[in-house]
Amino acid sequence: MVTPSSTSLVEFKNVRFGYGQRLILDDVSFTIPRGKVTALMGASGGGKTTVMRLIGGQFKAQQGQVMLHGLKGSGEALDVGRMHRDALYLARRRMGMLFQFGALFTDLSVFDNVAFPLREHTNLSEDLIRDVVLMKLNAVGLRGARDLMPSEVSGGMARRVALARAIALDPELVMYDEPFAGLDPISLGTAARLIRQLNDAMGLTSIVVSHDLEETFHIADQVIIIANGKIAAQGTPDEVRHSANPLVHQFVNALPEGPVRFHYPAASVDADFSTGAAQ
Repeated sequence: MVTPSSTSLVEFKNVRFGYGQRLILDDVSFTIPRGKVTALMGASGGGKTTVMRLIGGQFKAQQGQVMLHGLKGSGEALDVGRMHRDALYLARRRMGMLFQFGALFTDLSVFDNVAFPLREHTNLSEDLIRDVVLMKLNAVGLRGARDLMPSEVSGGMARRVALARAIALDPELVMYDEPFAGLDPISLGTAARLIRQLNDAMGLTSIVVSHDLEETFHIADQVIIIANGKIAAQGTPDEVRHSANPLVHQFVNALPEGPVRFHYPAASVDADFSTGAAQ
């Protein structure tokens, strides 16, 4: 039995996973510390969103274990891949998810979007649901927008509504899939500040998948960079920024050349052009 003082909430143990013949994660091990903001970073298609799907039980590791340590409602440390349906659904109620671009229900108002998980997963009265929804909207600065439709709010506001919905059930773990994508600098800064403030005020554990280095490094306690199916770097933002790994150095400095090449592998220029001339 894991005690409440356990320092990790999620642990990957030698996890291997792929889609068909394409290997995404190859013997990957890391921990997500309880109460902290962990950033998952790396090149597109490197497996960051796959990590969140494995945590949520959408996929099962083909090898190794994805462990939840003492998540309320799931009791002792459990392997997500071995959970039966009821236990998995119970564990998911302790997780919140902010999807890329918000993924609001377009035919529901701001209020009803946030109320949706409360109506689906609790037996609260409508009066109590109203109070909870208004508190969550107030936490993201949008209590006054309760009656608007998603089409009537900006992209940044929609992201904040989605955040209010993600925390509606008071989860312990919140996962953010590209929360800063497509936002203007003001909205981006607001979203980043909210992630940090809500994590600390509500005692959450947060996982942030993002390509925005500056804002993500500013709010993260731990950064994990995934590359080529492995953990290329793991540590504090400062430790990762000064990593000697050539791929990490290229990534954090946005260099066009390095282990990740600009040119896709091809025959030499001379060979290609001489072949064309001969034809």
